[in-house]
Amino acid sequence: MTLSSKGTALITGASSGIGAVYADRLARQGYDLILVARSQDKLRTLANRLSDETGRAVEVVTADLKDKADLLRVEEILRHDASITLLVNNAGVGAVMPLVASPVDEMEEMIDLNVTALMRLSYAVVPGFVARGNGTVINIASIVAVAPEILNGVYGATKAFVLGLSQSMHHELAAQGLRIQAVLPGATATDFWSEAGHPVENLPQEIVMSAEDMVDAALAGLAKGEVVTIPSLHEGERWDVYEGQRQTLSGSFGHSTAAPRYR
Repeated sequence: MTLSSKGTALITGASSGIGAVYADRLARQGYDLILVARSQDKLRTLANRLSDETGRAVEVVTADLKDKADLLRVEEILRHDASITLLVNNAGVGAVMPLVASPVDEMEEMIDLNVTALMRLSYAVVPGFVARGNGTVINIASIVAVAPEILNGVYGATKAFVLGLSQSMHHELAAQGLRIQAVLPGATATDFWSEAGHPVENLPQEIVMSAEDMVDAALAGLAKGEVVTIPSLHEGERWDVYEGQRQTLSGSFGHSTAAPRYR
């Protein structure tokens, strides 16, 4: 069965794990795909399978988003390809070592990918979305965005940036027809853990979600209109309370005098 086209989804970090599952699910929903990652062989294998199984057009872009020239090349695609209706900012790297034990150069590289690349890609695609009056940006953050004590502090800070940027983008752009979603996965069964030096098999398995279940839940959250989706949070109303209190607190900062407790 041929599905009607929903436009093109560009997915970063698409060769495996969460990104590959997004590619599969979005192709089956009717999106053509542009898959971005470092591993050309994995990308081509995935692209061929999805094209055969879904009939969608699948383009492969081999790029390392920590490399400025590669990043600029992907930005140009987002800036000029008017068929793109959805961007999934999934590419990222993590760390589990204590903050002060982590090599600072590696921390800077993590910021380059998790923060700078995601920000630049968002900046590249949003003007076209605004001009066309529609478009969706899905930013993959993490539960450490609100619980930075759990893992490496720089990693948590990068994901707090992703959450904060997503909330600000929603605030500024929702009225112009754009959908912005931040997805905050908990522990997910991907290569993230082994690449960070802590294989997922070492975690309590009762806290580990499959990438397939995580993405399916995230897409369900998108369909529900959620700005922030936390697939592993069973009591969703607890986030609603947290977010409501945060917004109330944010209206309490504007005073010309210091609080009495500081006098």
